[in-house]
Amino acid sequence: MPPKNLKSILLVEDEADIRKIISVALGDIGGFDVEVCSSGHEALKIIQTCQPDLVILDVMMPGMDGPTTLQEIRTFEAFKNLPVIFMTAKVQPHEISEYMTLGVLDVITKPFDPVTLSQQIKDIWNAFELV
Repeated sequence: MPPKNLKSILLVEDEADIRKIISVALGDIGGFDVEVCSSGHEALKIIQTCQPDLVILDVMMPGMDGPTTLQEIRTFEAFKNLPVIFMTAKVQPHEISEYMTLGVLDVITKPFDPVTLSQQIKDIWNAFELV
């Protein structure tokens, strides 16, 4: 169960345009504090400093993909249970099922609606809090 209200989000996305859209959608529209990374390696370097409540993690990234980044995040004792949401364009049912077995809260499909993204994140967080 999350220990507090959702305030800070670490966004890990390799595409600059998508990073900007998500950052605006979550920061300006949703009112979240958003820390942005362009790779899994970068996320691993800053996660301990920014201490996010939630990570939004792109599945397909060069170098270190989302599932590998999640696995590495879980090696930090402080982040073993950190809530994570995957974002991906790969939305076949077997793919989503595989992602969910990795322990993510949910999978958001691309393309997404920037206007409703922050509410979608809040809804996922609130459903997670109820569990």
